[in-house]
Amino acid sequence: MRNFSGLAMACLGAAMLTITSTTFAEEVKVNIANGKNIFENGKPDAGVAACQTCHGEKALGNDAMGAPRLANIGYVYVVKQLTNFAEGKRTGNEVGAVMNGFAQALTEQERRDVAAYVNTLPMATESSDLAALKAEGRSIGEPFKGQIIVRYGVTNKVSACQTCHGFNGRGADPVYPRIAQQKYVYLVNQLTHWRDGSRANDPLGQMRAVAKNLTDEDINNVAAFLTQASDSTVGGGMQVGNETVLENILKH
Repeated sequence: MRNFSGLAMACLGAAMLTITSTTFAEEVKVNIANGKNIFENGKPDAGVAACQTCHGEKALGNDAMGAPRLANIGYVYVVKQLTNFAEGKRTGNEVGAVMNGFAQALTEQERRDVAAYVNTLPMATESSDLAALKAEGRSIGEPFKGQIIVRYGVTNKVSACQTCHGFNGRGADPVYPRIAQQKYVYLVNQLTHWRDGSRANDPLGQMRAVAKNLTDEDINNVAAFLTQASDSTVGGGMQVGNETVLENILKH
């Protein structure tokens, strides 16, 4: 499944794309063009607004609206979330009731089409503007502290995020989504909701078990690192921007 994005990009000219995975016993057919149409134009006759209204035309998310990045985070994960919204397993308590109504108005096939389309978008890096968010009065964490939690966890309390989500949060299809370059506001909100239980659609309760041991500071730190995390890093030490973690620690 990690190769799906590249495969889909090569097939954008075709009307249909067949997805196969050893995880599933059946073939799933998706219509990329239809997914693109719903993403860009919505489904007006059913009261569904264009996805890009909140998530951006490149599906990279919007901090001001608390809307997450959808591009390249994982086809299976996006299908699951849309299905959970439609079934009420994710509610307005943690995302805003609008998603429940939109997802319910989409057919199962349409949800798959949208998920497939956003996974075909060009791989792009667009970190949250932490300086701007701080100027607006938001509490912003320390990326280098967040990197330590992502890589190593919190001793006797929290497993390393990359244990499930992969190096720097680059994702592990089909279960664990890409969280690198996810929007800061969304990351903070979701970790907080996992912690208080208002979001509870995690497989085996894994995220709730992790988040319950995170402090507000931990959450802000993890989100600050992940929103600017890259898929790979240069050698010579753990890198945060132009500085290593060691350099950051010495400065603080």
